[in-house]
Amino acid sequence: MKKSITVAALSALALLSGVPALAHHSFAAEYDSSKPITIKGTVVKMDWVNPHSWLHVAVKGDDGKVVEWNCETAPPNGLYRQGWRKTSLKEGDEVTVEGFQAKDNSSTMNARTVVTADGKRMFAGTATDSAPDTKK
Repeated sequence: MKKSITVAALSALALLSGVPALAHHSFAAEYDSSKPITIKGTVVKMDWVNPHSWLHVAVKGDDGKVVEWNCETAPPNGLYRQGWRKTSLKEGDEVTVEGFQAKDNSSTMNARTVVTADGKRMFAGTATDSAPDTKK
């Protein structure tokens, strides 16, 4: 009886410990390293959330239509260590975002850098996200 309870408890623990690992994804699972992209637009909002923060940018296309891009960045702690603060980007700020487009060709990207209108360049990725090296 004790052995059955122990086996059941260990099995449940093993199943639960795998859940966080399934929630996280690698760069290659979501983004296409052969599709570097640069967008220019205005900040809609910045979501400081785990496991990755999200920068939302309104981009006006050649046809005049505005598309909101969702730019995945490093987690809040990673951005903070890179010098970002919650006041670094405000709604309406003009930005240029460089990164890699999602494999599904949606208006989603993995952001590597964000450049503000005054030329300040901020790193938006993490050293361990498996994205290609953009420092050439």
